[in-house]
Amino acid sequence: MSVTWQPMLHELAGQRMGRLTAFATMLAGPSEADDLIQEAVIAVFSRQRRFDSVAQAEQYVRRAIATRFIDAKRKEKADRERARRNARPEAVPDATERIVAAHTVDAALAQLPPRVRACVVLRYLEDLSVHETAHTLGLSEGAVKRYVSDGLKAMNAYLGTGFSDVTTETASTAERSAR
Repeated sequence: MSVTWQPMLHELAGQRMGRLTAFATMLAGPSEADDLIQEAVIAVFSRQRRFDSVAQAEQYVRRAIATRFIDAKRKEKADRERARRNARPEAVPDATERIVAAHTVDAALAQLPPRVRACVVLRYLEDLSVHETAHTLGLSEGAVKRYVSDGLKAMNAYLGTGFSDVTTETASTAERSAR
């Protein structure tokens, strides 16, 4: 019995692995990117889907990467909250002892919530449109615009910059004037 998904997996790995690695690295960092890609590829190809093109296979894997990243961050947050609730008062670290990270884009991205970070990475580092970002993450275009706006606001505050999303602002102005 021949398995038809294997050639597509080999083609995806040969042609698109660099792009997938860059995407996963921007989301999770270099130490977690390879594991994230591996989990996503296993999830996508273990179902033995048939893809019409490498681009379609890449789209499925990108969405799986984003989903797994968001799920992992949610789990980490829930685990931290559970540990915080169960910790004795003296075990809670003093917030004043935190060391402030260097003002870099990576550090600014790292402080964003997972879904907001995914939207900002896809829009500005992967150069996808709002529609493409929404399709990749399975969100509405309005949600993507909101997450991007929130992400840029947080990054601007963190970095001391004033970058804005012209697409989001133009759409928001048009929506307000239509009311």
